Amino acid sequence: MNVYSATLGKTERVIYKLRGLYEQYGYSQYKMSKFEEYDLYVRNKSFLQSASIITFTDTDGKLMALKPDVTLSIIKNSKDTEGGVRKVYYNENVYRVPRGELSYREIMQAGLECMGEIDAYSISEVLGLAAKSLSEISDEYVLDVSDLDILSSLMDELGIKDGQRSELLCCIAEKNTSEIDKLCFMNSEAANVIKALVSLKGGSDEMLEVLKGRACYDEACEFARTLSMLQTQFGARIRIDFSVIDDTSYYNGIVFKGFVRSIPTAVLSGGRYDGLVKRMNKKGGALGFAVYLDKIDQLECDTVEYDVDTFVQYSNGDSADMVYSTVEALTKKGERVLAGKRIPEKLKYRTLIKLGEE
Repeated sequence: MNVYSATLGKTERVIYKLRGLYEQYGYSQYKMSKFEEYDLYVRNKSFLQSASIITFTDTDGKLMALKPDVTLSIIKNSKDTEGGVRKVYYNENVYRVPRGELSYREIMQAGLECMGEIDAYSISEVLGLAAKSLSEISDEYVLDVSDLDILSSLMDELGIKDGQRSELLCCIAEKNTSEIDKLCFMNSEAANVIKALVSLKGGSDEMLEVLKGRACYDEACEFARTLSMLQTQFGARIRIDFSVIDDTSYYNGIVFKGFVRSIPTAVLSGGRYDGLVKRMNKKGGALGFAVYLDKIDQLECDTVEYDVDTFVQYSNGDSADMVYSTVEALTKKGERVLAGKRIPEKLKYRTLIKLGEE
């Protein structure tokens, strides 16, 4: 095992791989402060996962906040791009109360944002990079993709009232077909179409068959073309799954979540969020995702058989020059070396060199 793989943990190795991946596709690193003015989050609370924010008063009297979100800061500090897109990636920590928990946590994230004139290629590239990001974490992964605009258009056509939508979306997210029947008991057509979408197990063709003749059919065809192209490269690892809902006050259009074996919750989440861009008085749209690096620690990590490759044991009679030159010669060969007079308890080493002995 070389020094690089032995000294870097699983998460650190993933970070370096993701950085290389994103830069390969023209994304530039975006660095930001840990703090933002609290006003930014007050004005955009509907876009935050949690309303709980850690605040403090700065020396100039401004109320500041430890950032609970990365995307808001990027959109706020980005300039409009005319006739193209701006592509950035990041590796940052955020501070918030995760869903389903009661305490604040520092959460390590890596991710990317594509902002500006979002077109079919932009969507394909971001989805492809999401899949490749998952592959850097584990060989066993899936990326589930949905389209909120298709669902919204379908609900409009089927006459689903606004007051009913939030409950119905929760049922769709849970794939609770019996509750869908109860909510749509006066509209069996709506119940059957929505249950068919939720129960999809095939690919694009099955989805198009369900939506054939619907107002959203052309939109579904575009969605199918994108997914079919990516499935040619990634196979069954990319799936259509309309139960991927996420926060409809934040996202529109394409939304997706990524999973890897042995971790029960999503390690990647993303989608399109044109509404946030518009709300912050910027032009165009935006699409991105975040990888939750703190969850990677739940994976089985590579075991290190030895703490060091070689332990160099010396005595009071050995000169410092001899010890130093011996250690230097070994490290130049790429070995991990520890030198000392006594072997530490429980130290695992591959080779023992006792200076002064042949």
